[in-house]
Amino acid sequence: MIGVLPTREALYRAAQEGLDLVEISPGADPPVCKILDFGKFKYEQQKKKNEARKKQKVVEIKEIKVRPNIDDHDYDVKMRQMKSFIGEGDKVKVTLRFRGREMAHVDLGMKVLERVKNELDPVAKVEQMPRMENRQMIMVLTPR
Repeated sequence: MIGVLPTREALYRAAQEGLDLVEISPGADPPVCKILDFGKFKYEQQKKKNEARKKQKVVEIKEIKVRPNIDDHDYDVKMRQMKSFIGEGDKVKVTLRFRGREMAHVDLGMKVLERVKNELDPVAKVEQMPRMENRQMIMVLTPR
């Protein structure tokens, strides 16, 4: 800590030590500078940026497709998949597709999605409530 110096004197001191005068925070009054090796400073900053990028988690949307008359075992397998996706921090899009005459029984599809919602309630919340899009009903769940 040298204190407040004129720019010319700070540059002279940096040149004497064979280093660079690096402006750390230009917004401060007066601006804060350090005498250090600029190449090393840039390398350290790049290293910090790369480390922060590594720790970042990208949230993906995983899609699970079900049918209105899904069997119990198939349902359990799909539930295990959904729980693992949510456990990894991903969103889950549950798509319930109707075929042919199943369109007359939209209430059966709604029951399946309600069952999914109730079973995943402790670990996930509904981001998008079930809604019809053409011949399919879609619901999006996100981790709590």
